[in-house]
Amino acid sequence: MSDSVAVVWDDALLGYTMGGEHPMHPVRLDLTIQLADSLGVLANDRITVVKPEPADVDLLTLVHDPAYLEAVRRAPGDPGVGHGLGTDDNPIFPGMYDAAALITGGSVQAARLVHEGRSQHAINISGGLHHAMRDRAAGFCVFNDAAVAIAWLLAQGYERIAYVDIDVHHGDGVQAAFYDDPRVLTVSVHQTPLTLFPGTGFPEETGDPDKALGSAVNLALPNGTDDSAWLRAFSAVVPGALRAFQPQILVTQCGCDAHHEDPMADLALTVDGQRASYRALHDLAHELSDGRWIALGGGGYGLVRCVPRAWTHLIAEASGDRLDPATEIPESWREDVVRRGLRARPPTHMTEGGYTGFAHWDPFTESRVDRAILRTRHASYPYFGLDPDDPRD
Repeated sequence: MSDSVAVVWDDALLGYTMGGEHPMHPVRLDLTIQLADSLGVLANDRITVVKPEPADVDLLTLVHDPAYLEAVRRAPGDPGVGHGLGTDDNPIFPGMYDAAALITGGSVQAARLVHEGRSQHAINISGGLHHAMRDRAAGFCVFNDAAVAIAWLLAQGYERIAYVDIDVHHGDGVQAAFYDDPRVLTVSVHQTPLTLFPGTGFPEETGDPDKALGSAVNLALPNGTDDSAWLRAFSAVVPGALRAFQPQILVTQCGCDAHHEDPMADLALTVDGQRASYRALHDLAHELSDGRWIALGGGGYGLVRCVPRAWTHLIAEASGDRLDPATEIPESWREDVVRRGLRARPPTHMTEGGYTGFAHWDPFTESRVDRAILRTRHASYPYFGLDPDDPRD
Protein backbone atom coordinates (compact mmCIF):
# COMPACT_ATOMS: atom_id res chain seq x y z
CA MET A 1 0.00 0.00 0.00
CA SER A 2 2.93 2.34 0.65
CA ASP A 3 5.84 3.32 -1.51
CA SER A 4 8.87 5.06 -0.01
CA VAL A 5 8.59 5.94 3.69
CA ALA A 6 10.94 8.33 5.50
CA VAL A 7 11.47 8.05 9.24
CA VAL A 8 13.10 11.20 10.57
CA TRP A 9 15.42 10.20 13.38
CA ASP A 10 18.72 10.95 15.05
CA ASP A 11 19.77 10.46 18.66
CA ALA A 12 20.23 14.24 18.85
CA LEU A 13 16.41 14.48 19.05
CA LEU A 14 16.72 13.09 22.58
CA GLY A 15 18.11 16.48 23.59
CA TYR A 16 14.58 17.83 24.04
CA THR A 17 14.52 16.91 27.70
CA MET A 18 12.75 18.86 30.41
CA GLY A 19 14.55 17.04 33.18
CA GLY A 20 13.74 15.24 36.39
CA GLU A 21 10.33 13.60 36.58
CA HIS A 22 8.83 15.70 33.79
CA PRO A 23 6.31 13.57 31.84
CA MET A 24 7.82 14.52 28.45
CA HIS A 25 10.81 12.25 28.92
CA PRO A 26 12.79 11.49 25.75
CA VAL A 27 13.25 7.86 26.82
CA ARG A 28 9.86 7.23 25.20
CA LEU A 29 11.36 8.11 21.81
CA ASP A 30 14.50 6.08 22.36
CA LEU A 31 12.51 3.02 23.42
CA THR A 32 10.27 3.39 20.37
CA ILE A 33 13.17 3.41 17.92
CA GLN A 34 14.83 0.52 19.76
CA LEU A 35 11.62 -1.52 19.66
CA ALA A 36 10.97 -0.79 15.99
CA ASP A 37 14.55 -1.78 15.22
CA SER A 38 14.46 -4.96 17.30
CA LEU A 39 11.27 -6.09 15.55
CA GLY A 40 12.78 -5.49 12.12
CA VAL A 41 10.35 -2.69 11.28
CA LEU A 42 13.12 -0.26 10.32
CA ALA A 43 14.72 -2.91 8.11
CA ASN A 44 11.75 -2.75 5.72
CA ASP A 45 13.15 -1.95 2.28
CA ARG A 46 10.57 0.83 1.84
CA ILE A 47 11.84 2.70 4.91
CA THR A 48 14.70 5.19 4.90
CA VAL A 49 15.90 6.72 8.15
CA VAL A 50 16.63 10.41 7.55
CA LYS A 51 18.71 12.66 9.79
CA PRO A 52 16.97 15.94 10.69
CA GLU A 53 18.42 19.41 10.28
CA PRO A 54 17.44 22.29 12.57
CA ALA A 55 14.87 24.84 11.44
CA ASP A 56 16.37 28.26 10.81
CA VAL A 57 14.87 31.60 11.76
CA ASP A 58 13.13 32.01 8.40
CA LEU A 59 11.26 28.75 8.98
CA LEU A 60 10.44 29.40 12.62
CA THR A 61 9.09 32.89 11.91
CA LEU A 62 6.52 31.41 9.54
CA VAL A 63 4.62 30.79 12.80
CA HIS A 64 6.47 32.33 15.74
CA ASP A 65 7.22 35.96 16.63
CA PRO A 66 10.92 36.94 16.36
CA ALA A 67 10.73 38.30 19.91
CA TYR A 68 9.62 34.89 21.15
CA LEU A 69 12.51 33.16 19.36
CA GLU A 70 14.88 35.56 21.09
CA ALA A 71 13.25 34.82 24.45
CA VAL A 72 13.78 31.07 23.93
CA ARG A 73 17.44 31.71 23.10
CA ARG A 74 17.92 33.81 26.24
CA ALA A 75 15.91 31.64 28.60
CA PRO A 76 18.69 29.36 29.96
CA GLY A 77 20.51 32.47 31.21
CA ASP A 78 17.43 34.51 32.00
CA PRO A 79 14.83 32.39 33.85
CA GLY A 80 12.45 35.34 34.15
CA VAL A 81 12.09 35.74 30.41
CA GLY A 82 8.36 34.99 30.39
CA HIS A 83 6.49 33.79 27.28
CA GLY A 84 5.29 30.69 29.13
CA LEU A 85 8.87 29.56 29.79
CA GLY A 86 10.13 28.57 33.21
CA THR A 87 6.86 27.01 34.39
CA ASP A 88 6.25 23.49 35.70
CA ASP A 89 4.88 22.51 32.29
CA ASN A 90 7.62 24.23 30.33
CA PRO A 91 10.80 24.30 32.39
CA ILE A 92 13.86 25.92 30.92
CA PHE A 93 16.67 23.52 30.04
CA PRO A 94 20.13 23.94 28.50
CA GLY A 95 20.12 23.88 24.71
CA MET A 96 16.35 24.37 24.60
CA TYR A 97 16.33 26.53 21.46
CA ASP A 98 18.52 24.14 19.49
CA ALA A 99 16.58 21.07 20.64
CA ALA A 100 13.23 22.58 19.70
CA ALA A 101 14.57 23.87 16.38
CA LEU A 102 15.87 20.39 15.52
CA ILE A 103 12.45 18.80 16.11
CA THR A 104 10.82 21.51 14.00
CA GLY A 105 13.37 21.07 11.26
CA GLY A 106 12.63 17.36 11.30
CA SER A 107 8.93 17.95 10.70
CA VAL A 108 9.63 20.41 7.89
CA GLN A 109 12.04 17.86 6.43
CA ALA A 110 9.27 15.26 6.52
CA ALA A 111 6.97 17.71 4.73
CA ARG A 112 9.64 18.50 2.14
CA LEU A 113 10.28 14.83 1.37
CA VAL A 114 6.59 14.19 0.76
CA HIS A 115 6.11 17.42 -1.19
CA GLU A 116 9.04 16.65 -3.48
CA GLY A 117 7.82 13.10 -4.05
CA ARG A 118 10.93 11.51 -2.55
CA SER A 119 8.74 9.78 0.05
CA GLN A 120 5.07 8.97 -0.06
CA HIS A 121 4.83 9.02 3.73
CA ALA A 122 7.15 10.63 6.28
CA ILE A 123 7.18 10.22 10.06
CA ASN A 124 8.70 12.32 12.81
CA ILE A 125 7.82 10.75 16.14
CA SER A 126 9.64 13.54 18.01
CA GLY A 127 7.28 16.12 16.48
CA GLY A 128 3.65 16.97 17.06
CA LEU A 129 4.31 19.68 19.66
CA HIS A 130 0.91 21.15 18.99
CA HIS A 131 0.32 23.47 21.96
CA ALA A 132 3.02 26.09 21.32
CA MET A 133 1.54 29.44 20.34
CA ARG A 134 2.92 32.25 18.23
CA ASP A 135 4.53 34.02 21.18
CA ARG A 136 4.59 31.52 24.04
CA ALA A 137 5.35 27.99 25.10
CA ALA A 138 2.51 25.81 26.35
CA GLY A 139 1.79 22.21 27.29
CA PHE A 140 5.41 20.93 27.09
CA CYS A 141 5.77 22.54 23.63
CA VAL A 142 8.35 25.23 22.83
CA PHE A 143 8.03 25.49 19.03
CA ASN A 144 4.98 24.31 17.11
CA ASP A 145 6.64 22.06 14.55
CA ALA A 146 3.32 20.92 13.08
CA ALA A 147 2.23 24.49 12.38
CA VAL A 148 5.63 25.40 10.92
CA ALA A 149 5.54 22.38 8.60
CA ILE A 150 2.03 23.30 7.43
CA ALA A 151 3.04 26.94 6.91
CA TRP A 152 6.00 25.73 4.83
CA LEU A 153 3.65 23.60 2.71
CA LEU A 154 1.37 26.60 2.17
CA ALA A 155 4.40 28.53 0.91
CA GLN A 156 4.90 25.77 -1.68
CA GLY A 157 1.48 26.53 -3.13
CA TYR A 158 -0.86 24.02 -1.48
CA GLU A 159 -4.45 25.19 -1.38
CA ARG A 160 -6.00 22.42 0.75
CA ILE A 161 -4.06 20.93 3.65
CA ALA A 162 -5.84 18.73 6.19
CA TYR A 163 -4.43 18.43 9.70
CA VAL A 164 -5.92 15.64 11.84
CA ASP A 165 -4.95 15.53 15.52
CA ILE A 166 -5.77 12.42 17.58
CA ASP A 167 -3.86 13.41 20.71
CA VAL A 168 -6.02 13.23 23.84
CA HIS A 169 -5.49 16.99 24.23
CA HIS A 170 -6.98 19.52 21.83
CA GLY A 171 -4.61 20.64 19.08
CA ASP A 172 -5.06 24.26 20.11
CA GLY A 173 -1.79 25.73 18.84
CA VAL A 174 -2.25 24.44 15.30
CA GLN A 175 -5.90 25.47 15.27
CA ALA A 176 -4.94 28.96 16.45
CA ALA A 177 -2.25 29.30 13.78
CA PHE A 178 -4.70 28.64 10.94
CA TYR A 179 -8.08 29.58 12.39
CA ASP A 180 -8.49 32.32 9.79
CA ASP A 181 -7.01 30.41 6.84
CA PRO A 182 -9.50 28.45 4.70
CA ARG A 183 -6.63 26.57 3.03
CA VAL A 184 -6.07 24.54 6.21
CA LEU A 185 -8.68 22.26 7.75
CA THR A 186 -7.83 21.41 11.35
CA VAL A 187 -9.60 18.38 12.83
CA SER A 188 -9.03 17.43 16.45
CA VAL A 189 -10.36 14.34 18.26
CA HIS A 190 -9.75 14.73 21.97
CA GLN A 191 -11.06 14.37 25.51
CA THR A 192 -13.69 16.92 26.44
CA PRO A 193 -12.14 20.28 27.37
CA LEU A 194 -14.43 20.32 30.41
CA THR A 195 -12.04 17.89 32.09
CA LEU A 196 -8.66 18.35 30.41
CA PHE A 197 -6.01 20.87 29.39
CA PRO A 198 -6.03 23.16 27.43
CA GLY A 199 -9.75 23.77 27.98
CA THR A 200 -10.44 24.46 24.31
CA GLY A 201 -11.71 22.35 21.44
CA PHE A 202 -15.47 22.62 21.82
CA PRO A 203 -17.44 21.60 18.71
CA GLU A 204 -18.62 25.17 18.23
CA GLU A 205 -15.05 26.27 17.47
CA THR A 206 -15.40 26.06 13.69
CA GLY A 207 -13.04 28.66 12.25
CA ASP A 208 -12.90 32.44 11.97
CA PRO A 209 -16.45 33.62 11.19
CA ASP A 210 -15.24 36.32 8.81
CA LYS A 211 -12.45 34.50 6.97
CA ALA A 212 -12.59 30.73 7.39
CA LEU A 213 -15.84 29.48 8.85
CA GLY A 214 -15.88 25.69 8.71
CA SER A 215 -12.09 25.35 8.72
CA ALA A 216 -11.97 23.77 12.19
CA VAL A 217 -13.67 20.57 13.33
CA ASN A 218 -13.57 19.55 16.99
CA LEU A 219 -14.79 16.21 18.32
CA ALA A 220 -14.70 16.28 22.12
CA LEU A 221 -15.19 12.85 23.68
CA PRO A 222 -16.35 11.99 27.19
CA ASN A 223 -14.03 10.55 29.81
CA GLY A 224 -13.74 6.78 29.59
CA THR A 225 -14.22 6.50 25.81
CA ASP A 226 -12.77 3.13 24.77
CA ASP A 227 -11.49 1.67 21.50
CA SER A 228 -14.83 0.85 19.90
CA ALA A 229 -16.49 4.11 20.93
CA TRP A 230 -13.49 6.19 19.82
CA LEU A 231 -13.37 4.47 16.42
CA ARG A 232 -17.14 4.86 16.05
CA ALA A 233 -16.81 8.60 16.73
CA PHE A 234 -13.81 9.03 14.42
CA SER A 235 -15.57 7.24 11.56
CA ALA A 236 -18.72 9.31 12.07
CA VAL A 237 -16.96 12.67 11.77
CA VAL A 238 -13.47 12.66 10.30
CA PRO A 239 -13.78 10.84 6.94
CA GLY A 240 -16.87 12.82 5.93
CA ALA A 241 -15.23 16.16 6.66
CA LEU A 242 -12.03 15.18 4.86
CA ARG A 243 -13.84 13.81 1.83
CA ALA A 244 -15.76 17.07 1.50
CA PHE A 245 -12.57 19.13 1.87
CA GLN A 246 -10.53 16.98 -0.57
CA PRO A 247 -7.05 17.68 0.87
CA GLN A 248 -4.00 17.66 -1.36
CA ILE A 249 -1.85 16.47 1.54
CA LEU A 250 -2.57 15.04 4.99
CA VAL A 251 -0.68 15.98 8.16
CA THR A 252 -1.52 14.01 11.29
CA GLN A 253 -0.57 14.40 14.93
CA CYS A 254 -0.57 10.90 16.39
CA GLY A 255 -0.28 11.55 20.10
CA CYS A 256 -0.99 8.31 21.96
CA ASP A 257 -2.02 9.74 25.33
CA ALA A 258 -5.61 8.56 24.86
CA HIS A 259 -4.25 5.25 26.20
CA HIS A 260 -6.07 3.80 29.20
CA GLU A 261 -2.91 3.81 31.34
CA ASP A 262 -1.80 7.34 30.47
CA PRO A 263 -1.25 9.34 33.67
CA MET A 264 -2.27 12.67 32.13
CA ALA A 265 -5.78 11.98 30.80
CA ASP A 266 -8.90 9.86 31.08
CA LEU A 267 -9.73 8.14 27.81
CA ALA A 268 -9.48 4.35 27.61
CA LEU A 269 -7.90 3.24 24.34
CA THR A 270 -5.57 0.27 24.09
CA VAL A 271 -2.60 0.05 21.75
CA ASP A 272 -4.95 -1.99 19.56
CA GLY A 273 -7.33 0.93 19.20
CA GLN A 274 -4.42 3.22 18.48
CA ARG A 275 -3.13 0.83 15.84
CA ALA A 276 -6.59 0.87 14.23
CA SER A 277 -6.59 4.69 14.25
CA TYR A 278 -3.30 4.76 12.33
CA ARG A 279 -4.72 2.39 9.76
CA ALA A 280 -7.75 4.66 9.32
CA LEU A 281 -5.50 7.68 8.77
CA HIS A 282 -3.30 5.75 6.35
CA ASP A 283 -6.34 4.66 4.35
CA LEU A 284 -7.62 8.26 4.17
CA ALA A 285 -4.24 9.48 2.91
CA HIS A 286 -4.37 7.01 0.05
CA GLU A 287 -8.03 7.67 -0.69
CA LEU A 288 -7.85 11.47 -0.68
CA SER A 289 -4.27 12.73 -1.01
CA ASP A 290 -2.57 10.29 -3.39
CA GLY A 291 -0.87 8.85 -0.32
CA ARG A 292 0.84 12.12 0.68
CA TRP A 293 0.98 11.68 4.45
CA ILE A 294 3.11 13.35 7.12
CA ALA A 295 2.72 11.67 10.52
CA LEU A 296 4.00 13.35 13.66
CA GLY A 297 4.22 12.11 17.24
CA GLY A 298 2.85 14.21 20.10
CA GLY A 299 1.73 13.36 23.60
CA GLY A 300 2.00 10.00 25.26
CA TYR A 301 3.32 9.54 28.78
CA GLY A 302 3.15 5.79 29.21
CA LEU A 303 6.89 5.76 28.56
CA VAL A 304 7.29 1.98 28.47
CA ARG A 305 3.94 0.28 28.01
CA CYS A 306 2.23 2.61 25.53
CA VAL A 307 4.41 4.93 23.44
CA PRO A 308 6.96 2.42 22.10
CA ARG A 309 4.28 -0.06 21.04
CA ALA A 310 1.90 2.55 19.62
CA TRP A 311 4.47 4.36 17.50
CA THR A 312 6.17 1.15 16.38
CA HIS A 313 2.75 0.18 15.04
CA LEU A 314 2.53 3.63 13.40
CA ILE A 315 5.85 3.13 11.58
CA ALA A 316 4.90 -0.40 10.55
CA GLU A 317 1.50 0.78 9.32
CA ALA A 318 3.08 3.52 7.21
CA SER A 319 5.50 1.01 5.71
CA GLY A 320 2.60 -1.10 4.45
CA ASP A 321 3.86 -4.12 6.37
CA ARG A 322 1.71 -4.20 9.50
CA LEU A 323 2.86 -6.02 12.60
CA ASP A 324 0.76 -8.93 13.77
CA PRO A 325 -0.70 -7.70 17.08
CA ALA A 326 0.29 -11.02 18.66
CA THR A 327 3.97 -10.34 17.90
CA GLU A 328 6.11 -11.04 20.95
CA ILE A 329 8.37 -8.24 22.14
CA PRO A 330 12.03 -9.31 22.14
CA GLU A 331 13.48 -10.23 25.49
CA SER A 332 16.46 -7.97 24.77
CA TRP A 333 14.18 -4.92 24.63
CA ARG A 334 12.44 -5.84 27.87
CA GLU A 335 15.78 -6.41 29.58
CA ASP A 336 16.89 -2.97 28.43
CA VAL A 337 13.85 -1.43 30.11
CA VAL A 338 14.84 -3.12 33.37
CA ARG A 339 18.47 -2.02 33.04
CA ARG A 340 17.37 1.57 32.63
CA GLY A 341 15.65 1.39 36.01
CA LEU A 342 12.25 2.34 34.63
CA ARG A 343 9.44 1.54 37.03
CA ALA A 344 6.86 0.26 34.54
CA ARG A 345 6.58 -3.45 33.86
CA PRO A 346 7.68 -4.01 30.25
CA PRO A 347 4.98 -5.46 27.99
CA THR A 348 5.45 -8.87 26.42
CA HIS A 349 3.41 -8.52 23.21
CA MET A 350 2.38 -5.84 20.71
CA THR A 351 -1.27 -6.19 21.66
CA GLU A 352 -3.38 -5.61 24.73
CA GLY A 353 -6.25 -7.68 23.38
CA GLY A 354 -8.36 -4.61 22.73
CA TYR A 355 -11.56 -4.97 20.75
CA THR A 356 -11.53 -2.65 17.73
CA GLY A 357 -14.81 -3.60 16.11
CA PHE A 358 -17.51 -0.96 16.22
CA ALA A 359 -21.02 -0.25 15.00
CA HIS A 360 -21.23 2.64 12.59
CA TRP A 361 -22.97 5.70 13.93
CA ASP A 362 -26.63 6.38 13.31
CA PRO A 363 -28.71 9.30 14.57
CA PHE A 364 -31.14 7.09 16.46
CA THR A 365 -28.79 5.85 19.18
CA GLU A 366 -28.20 7.64 22.42
CA SER A 367 -24.99 7.47 24.41
CA ARG A 368 -22.51 10.03 25.66
CA VAL A 369 -20.30 9.36 22.65
CA ASP A 370 -23.24 9.54 20.24
CA ARG A 371 -24.22 12.89 21.71
CA ALA A 372 -20.66 14.12 21.16
CA ILE A 373 -20.78 12.91 17.56
CA LEU A 374 -24.05 14.64 16.86
CA ARG A 375 -22.93 17.90 18.48
CA THR A 376 -19.83 18.00 16.27
CA ARG A 377 -21.71 17.07 13.13
CA HIS A 378 -24.34 19.75 13.77
CA ALA A 379 -21.65 22.35 14.43
CA SER A 380 -19.45 21.54 11.43
CA TYR A 381 -21.11 19.42 8.75
CA PRO A 382 -23.36 22.13 7.26
CA TYR A 383 -20.25 24.11 6.28
CA PHE A 384 -19.23 21.18 4.06
CA GLY A 385 -22.68 20.92 2.49
CA LEU A 386 -23.32 17.72 4.45
CA ASP A 387 -26.43 16.63 6.35
CA PRO A 388 -25.46 16.22 10.02
CA ASP A 389 -28.29 13.75 10.60
CA ASP A 390 -27.59 11.51 7.61
CA PRO A 391 -25.14 8.69 8.47
CA ARG A 392 -24.34 8.35 4.76
CA ASP A 393 -22.60 11.77 4.85
